[in-house]
Amino acid sequence: MNIHFRSMRRSMTGLVIIAMAATACGGGGGSIVDSGSTEAPSTSDGGSSTEAPSTSAAPLADLPPCDPSALDGATETVNITFWHGMNGELEKSLVALTDEYNASQTKVKVSLENQGGYEQTLDKYLQSGGSLPDIVQAPEYAVQVMNDTESNVPVGACIEAEAYDTSDFQPKALGQYFTEGVQWAMPFNVSDPVLYYNKKVFAAAGLDPEAPPTSLEELRTMSQAIVDSGAASFGLALDTGADSGGGWFLEQWFAKLGEFYSDNDNGRTAPSTKVLFDSQTGIDLLTQIQSLVNDGLAVNVGDNASGQDALLKLADPDKPAAMTIATSAALGTVLSVVAAGTIAGVGVDDIGVGPMPGPNGAPGAIVGGASLWIVDNGDAVKTAATWDYIKFLVSAQSQSTWASATGYVPVRSAALELDPVKNTYASDARFRVAYDQLGEAADTPAAVGAILGPQREIRNITALAIATILQGGDVAGTLASSASQANALIADYNASNG
Repeated sequence: MNIHFRSMRRSMTGLVIIAMAATACGGGGGSIVDSGSTEAPSTSDGGSSTEAPSTSAAPLADLPPCDPSALDGATETVNITFWHGMNGELEKSLVALTDEYNASQTKVKVSLENQGGYEQTLDKYLQSGGSLPDIVQAPEYAVQVMNDTESNVPVGACIEAEAYDTSDFQPKALGQYFTEGVQWAMPFNVSDPVLYYNKKVFAAAGLDPEAPPTSLEELRTMSQAIVDSGAASFGLALDTGADSGGGWFLEQWFAKLGEFYSDNDNGRTAPSTKVLFDSQTGIDLLTQIQSLVNDGLAVNVGDNASGQDALLKLADPDKPAAMTIATSAALGTVLSVVAAGTIAGVGVDDIGVGPMPGPNGAPGAIVGGASLWIVDNGDAVKTAATWDYIKFLVSAQSQSTWASATGYVPVRSAALELDPVKNTYASDARFRVAYDQLGEAADTPAAVGAILGPQREIRNITALAIATILQGGDVAGTLASSASQANALIADYNASNG
């Protein structure tokens, strides 16, 4: 089977517009597929530049089907292959769950194949000219590019066929993978950015160690108090990594403000044609961030090559920072490292976790991590077997086990009522911060986050821009140049994919 890009999905009877993805995903019924006629919502902030046509046909009618009952007729074990990018302790947890699934029944056997990481998994899938897996893990920034391969059975087809109940799923988790009227993939390992901070430094600076900053304004005030007191050299450690401070966080801050990051409602009512991060919102935001560095209140650790550079700055014996922002999925690792005595005089209980500070204290976060995609191999039985395995991975018990072992956010609320995560959240509130933050996001299209074809490449562009800005570069000019580069990438991508 060859991966190829076509324009069929964009030239269907019409794109189904989601006026609000979170509402569509969070309804009380089992189906989350919008099969009715809708119209593009009006916007006053430049979010929509192209009004997509309405439709009276269900998008699923034009997409590969899913028949969960096909597995019932299987006369021998169905073997399926899962390409994933989990490593270290995360892989061990995935292996344990998969072993449990394989041992629980005899109809399906799942074989895991580690491809090395998110990017390696995605690249192998997109570049494959031969055999493909039955299920693939793809990161949140790959929604559009995965759609455009036209190589998948949307999980929405399985949800609808089985009347599978999604009412207790995190609306924003589902919403990240819901566009053009269809639930394309199933969220599995969900994370969002949180604030990590040293409680001992807060106390030494005369700050309440149980009240971390929730706004950028408070972040500045508390950083000033920390620096002035000498409790730490810097209030905040920043980084410019594409998947953190240089790219992902910028998208997070736009979502917190309820501002679209790209046109056509973040690419969810029709493919985006341009980015909007060079707006006055972006200029004001990054001017505020730049001033923290210019005034000696924050330190830039660079492109976060290790993935942990900003966190490690909290352990710097010479010039430490008191706070940083990083993925919630790092919490388990952070606590393990601290427990090993990495930071002299700082114990596990001294590490605080709070919501990601945002402009004006705006709450919420958009989804990070990755999701599960069913590969269209033309075999109804294998599709049904893959769906059966996905249901196991996102079952309340599996999500409880997974979240407790890894620090990822459970994708459904029922998991919180089951051990081990029930006990974990009760005994250590730090693990629940990311879950609550995801649920606090506003019910608006902008709060779900953008979908862009070349999103990975655009994050690399914004990472370079933010690096320039944190080194004192002109904010407006740098953003304008970066937006121009991003828009050229989008134009090329759209021209190539219909």
